[in-house]
Amino acid sequence: MRDPQVGGGGDRGGTRVLVVDDDPSILDTVSAILSNEGYQVKSAAGGEEALALVEAWRPTLVLLDMRMPLMDGWAFARALHEAGSKVPIVVMTAAENAQRWAEEIDAAGHIAKPFHLDELLACVEKYGARDRKKN
Repeated sequence: MRDPQVGGGGDRGGTRVLVVDDDPSILDTVSAILSNEGYQVKSAAGGEEALALVEAWRPTLVLLDMRMPLMDGWAFARALHEAGSKVPIVVMTAAENAQRWAEEIDAAGHIAKPFHLDELLACVEKYGARDRKKN
């Protein structure tokens, strides 16, 4: 688990983004980009760690890799829904069936890896801003 980061890129400090991916380079890159844009960011390398962060930190949005060891994205989403959380999830995956996977877990959306900076930021703005006041 990494500490929250707040960057200076804009008035986005009310949006808390949890990045969940077992690839350290993805975690570090996405976290740094979002932090530099002014979002509050925490990251988790797996589903169990992410569930604990959702409970303690109450993110506005979860960016979720689906293929992770121990607790994959499906198990994470199921546990999140069973706990009654309404935090929107955006699936991040390089798999061709990203849209289907997003539908399977009732995710708000999906973004294909590798993604461009503008795609990532548009996705976070769209889904993070929408539910900012609910969480």
